[in-house]
Amino acid sequence: MTKTASKSNVALVTIALFVATFMSAIEGTIVSTAMPTIVGDLRGVALMNWVFSIFLLTNAIATPIYGKLADSVGRKPMFILGILIFIVGSVMSGLSHSMLVLIIWRAIQGIGAGSIMPISNTIIADIYPLEKRAQILGLNSSAWGIASVVAPLLGGFIVDHLSWHWIFFINLPIGLIVLIMVQWFFHEEKRHVKSKMDIAGTSWLTLTLLAVMYAFQLIGQNPINWKVVAVCFLVTIISAIMFIRVERVAKDPLIPMALFDNRTFVVQNIVVFLVSGFLIGYEVYLPDWTQGILGLRASMAGFAVTPSSLMWIFGSFFAGKLLARISPYRIINLSLFFILVGAIVMVLLPAYTPFAGFLLISVICGIGFGLTITTSIISVQNTVKPTEIGVATSFNTLCRTLGQTLMISVFGIVMNMTMLRGVRQTQGTSLKMMDKLINPQTANELSTNVLPKLRNILYQSLHNVFVVALILILIAYAANFIDRKNRNGHL
Repeated sequence: MTKTASKSNVALVTIALFVATFMSAIEGTIVSTAMPTIVGDLRGVALMNWVFSIFLLTNAIATPIYGKLADSVGRKPMFILGILIFIVGSVMSGLSHSMLVLIIWRAIQGIGAGSIMPISNTIIADIYPLEKRAQILGLNSSAWGIASVVAPLLGGFIVDHLSWHWIFFINLPIGLIVLIMVQWFFHEEKRHVKSKMDIAGTSWLTLTLLAVMYAFQLIGQNPINWKVVAVCFLVTIISAIMFIRVERVAKDPLIPMALFDNRTFVVQNIVVFLVSGFLIGYEVYLPDWTQGILGLRASMAGFAVTPSSLMWIFGSFFAGKLLARISPYRIINLSLFFILVGAIVMVLLPAYTPFAGFLLISVICGIGFGLTITTSIISVQNTVKPTEIGVATSFNTLCRTLGQTLMISVFGIVMNMTMLRGVRQTQGTSLKMMDKLINPQTANELSTNVLPKLRNILYQSLHNVFVVALILILIAYAANFIDRKNRNGHL
């Protein structure tokens, strides 16, 4: 047992971390339920997408900075600072009187949220031994899957019985409870800062992430402003090159370039980037299938992905057992096999597959997600020095965030282009009809003659999305093959 673990109340600290992770996870999605009400109140439909994207953007930018500071200043002070910023951003978001003001405070909220996931996983690494750590990380990571199911139900309840403001205000009491629990029950040795913050590296990395994420936000819009997108990609390339140059000579770099000399570290982060991209496509578009084609209610459609959250925990427990015996390379091969099976089945599914079929896919993919994500986190933590665990964990979290954020834009392009082509080739259909089809509450407004045509267009669109998702897993397999020389070792 580490000194940090022996001094801390491990059980209560773990509960606090779970609550914080769930609070952060649900905040990324619960707003979507309340958005129609918020738009009606604040009247800013043109800015609506930025309420979501600015939270993800500032979250991603803040993540590596918190990771570095957690190693140099300490886990506890940085976690508490992040929670405080998150609470302030939440309360002020609830008090917003215009869409622009809401977007500004959502940016602040995202900066705070950037501390929660990476530092939570870093603290778990400090207070738990290897095998137990995998189980706890699995439970902590599954909060994201559970949040995706709970968010629409909780958001609808709050909007109906209170007001949209309480979607943000509810974080105040929860956040304060987390703060008190971490302050009282988590104890770590004080760290002494030996060097100044890497301002140049932080600036170049911030510009890189800002440019690439904004580019993909623009790609997800219609029509696409390709000139601005091209400029953003150019800025991304230049700032990324400058970041690497600065980090190579920095005395105390934000992300030490020596980490990338470790093949396992690089491969695990590439794999988690690709699997996270697959994950967001699976979570977003599988319910569209059950709603738009099978005609199920939104609440029922959400349960199509629920088994994956439960099996995620099982996969994490399984990863804990395997990590002590076999190499990350072999575990990832196994985990990607589960996801690959699910991906192939989704590509081959007929349009009117029974709901039980989606539950089976969810079970198979959930095991793969739990194995992959947990193995990835623990592998990168164990391939670096104890003084770099925070940086390594935050970089892994950043790869997950980028994978989801960038790929959801790519999936959106595939979906929209296929629907547009299908509508143009099918007489008597329109994109407005497609919008009605996906919402079960408005689907009954469509005539019975046009419904089969629209469902066929939606099926082809989803099919193409899942083909792209399948390609991601095949690339992940290829990436993991690079680490085959380490196939006989274990952590």
